[in-house]
Amino acid sequence: MAGMLIQQGATVLCTHGAPAMPTAPNPAVMLSGMPSCVVTAPWSVAGCPAAAAMMPPCVTAQWLLGTMRVTSNGQPLVVQSGTAICTPSGTPLLPVLTQLRVSAM
Repeated sequence: MAGMLIQQGATVLCTHGAPAMPTAPNPAVMLSGMPSCVVTAPWSVAGCPAAAAMMPPCVTAQWLLGTMRVTSNGQPLVVQSGTAICTPSGTPLLPVLTQLRVSAM
């Protein structure tokens, strides 16, 4: 999937608007001075308001689809057009604001 690579510090939200952050950034590739993210590392979601709507809140997330041609240490990188699923709600993560210099496929 082609798109901008996602770095630590990018604005990524769960569907309910809570911020998500990588638990293990990848310092082997730096993007705008911040570590990149690999698909295999889980993300944490903080303060999901879904419980107020009687839905299970997002707690963690896992990227399922990332770069196809570009890897770091043998792992695909997280890309803005990739796919992630939150647990236990099953809703996607939404990359809102990322670095704008490096795109990958």
